Amino acid sequence: MLTVDFTRFPLAAGDRVLDLGCGAGRHAFECYRRGAQVVALDQNGEEIREVAKWFAAMKEAGEAPAGATATAMEGDALNLPFPDESFDVVIISEVMEHIPDDKGVLAEMVRVLKPGGRIAITVPRYGPEKVCWALSDAYHEVEGGHIRIYKADELLGKIRQAGLRPYGTHHAHALHSPYWWLKCAFGVDNDKALPVRAYHKLLVWDIMKKPALTRVAEQLLNPVVGKSFVAYATKPHLPKADAK
Repeated sequence: MLTVDFTRFPLAAGDRVLDLGCGAGRHAFECYRRGAQVVALDQNGEEIREVAKWFAAMKEAGEAPAGATATAMEGDALNLPFPDESFDVVIISEVMEHIPDDKGVLAEMVRVLKPGGRIAITVPRYGPEKVCWALSDAYHEVEGGHIRIYKADELLGKIRQAGLRPYGTHHAHALHSPYWWLKCAFGVDNDKALPVRAYHKLLVWDIMKKPALTRVAEQLLNPVVGKSFVAYATKPHLPKADAK
């Protein structure tokens, strides 16, 4: 299940991509399949080991084209172990809402992004997320949980302040908002509640089968209750007079 829309966020074979806070690796895997040179970075060592196993399995199965590379590594988003202007593309999906110093993370991403490079940022959308917080303290009052809810204008303002130029936004995963409302209402750790189990089966079916009916329904509902807000931006080239 991808949050970044690669029809709006073009990726060329050979692009060097950083998936920052990659989690289970869903965007990193897609970039690898598209021929990129991918670095998947996360502070969770267990998840990174799983991502590395999947990279190896994809290579063995021939899922990535010739020239594509994939590396999984542990790292700190506030102190990235890469030189300046190392990447053509940076993706950070559902991460910034967890990090107290979000401006510091943005600064690091801008530092390692090449001039003319592209960045995709996704965070939980304000409205659906407010409902989750209202229904359950346990949803967000956990170690490593969500510490803020972004309004779209606030996030875009921080992106601009970091020196990036936003060029597009959209919402995603409308069908997932009701699932999380149910989880919050019945208990975030309670997977046995019938409404939660039933809706989860629906989501799994939708992800696996991609039926036209739910695809169309989600497209119509995304502007209203999409679970994620997605922003795309570029790093401008320095004017020749200012370039060193």
